Amino acid sequence: MLLDALKKNRSLQDGPLAGVMATAAVTYVLVHPGHRPLDAVGVLLLGGAYTVLTWRRRCPAVVMVAVVVLLVPYNLLEYRNEAGIPAGLLALFTLSALGGRRQAVLSGLGVLAVVLTGMTVVKSGVHFGAPQLGAIGWTADAVIAGQAWRSHRAYVAAIIDRAERAERTREEEVRRRVAEERLRIARDLHDLLSHSITVIGVRAGAAAHLVGGDRPIDRAELAEALGDIAGTCRTARKELRATLAVLRAADGGAGEPLPELDRVGELADVARAAGLEVTLDERGDTEISAEVGVAAYRIVQEALTNVIKHADARSVRISLCRADDRLLVTVEDDGRGPAAGDGPRGFGLVGMTERARSVGGTLRAGRGPRGGFVVGAELPLDAGHGG
Repeated sequence: MLLDALKKNRSLQDGPLAGVMATAAVTYVLVHPGHRPLDAVGVLLLGGAYTVLTWRRRCPAVVMVAVVVLLVPYNLLEYRNEAGIPAGLLALFTLSALGGRRQAVLSGLGVLAVVLTGMTVVKSGVHFGAPQLGAIGWTADAVIAGQAWRSHRAYVAAIIDRAERAERTREEEVRRRVAEERLRIARDLHDLLSHSITVIGVRAGAAAHLVGGDRPIDRAELAEALGDIAGTCRTARKELRATLAVLRAADGGAGEPLPELDRVGELADVARAAGLEVTLDERGDTEISAEVGVAAYRIVQEALTNVIKHADARSVRISLCRADDRLLVTVEDDGRGPAAGDGPRGFGLVGMTERARSVGGTLRAGRGPRGGFVVGAELPLDAGHGG
């Protein structure tokens, strides 16, 4: 708290300094009186010149004038003049450091004119010698030192400002990357869990129908339904572990690989197990980046999930076509399609659109030419060269 108070009120810093300097100056003159011994008037003039330095940083111009006004009669009364020199130099230094260059030069010239005039009056002549040269040199030094200190402070302030801006930029970049990673993980979890839970729900419903129906239980059909549920659970667990491994990357664990495009056939098999007729059409063998492969896989996965949940379809066609430098992904069903005025609901279409954009691609979704619903994505083969 004391340091904060000192920073806010510079007078609390300059007051003790002014007191020490005043005491030292008065003591010096008392010990070495010179031409005229120091009396009460001299103490008031000399002490006052140092005391006003308490406010030198709050109002430097006023303090400079006050110091000159007090020291001129002090010197004219022929007290020991060198005792007041530090007060004048410190006031001039402060005015130069806190003011502009023009103000500093004009102040220096004004102080120098007063000093030289006073020296001429005291010496009763116009002889120009070592004392006058010394006065010019000390005045110039105070002005130059003040301007140097001002430039130094401006330089340090600029460095601190650049460092703070760089730190803010780094923090914003970290926050942006964290937000992107959270969004990516949220998409992965949504696509994985939504697809798996939908398939499990369909197969569990079929198994319940077999058990609760009037006809004798077909043990083979029931075993197949339960086996599909178990297989979907294993696949979901595997992909969930791969997704969560991203969060544990700092521990050095590689985790299991994320799904790629060559596993779309597994999605087709799961959709067939859910009762759909699935056609998978793959064309071209151009290599694609792993990032694009994951994006394409997730888009197909979410599109099939929507078909199973909402389309009331009998068949679905999946097309993967590598043409030139693009990968064209299409999932088309023969279901009822969206009703007039229906808009996208839930996070499925949003997630697919974000996935396409994350690798530099585009996605479109809507009613197909023969009814049903069509999801089409156009992705670059290499995410680093996306548009």
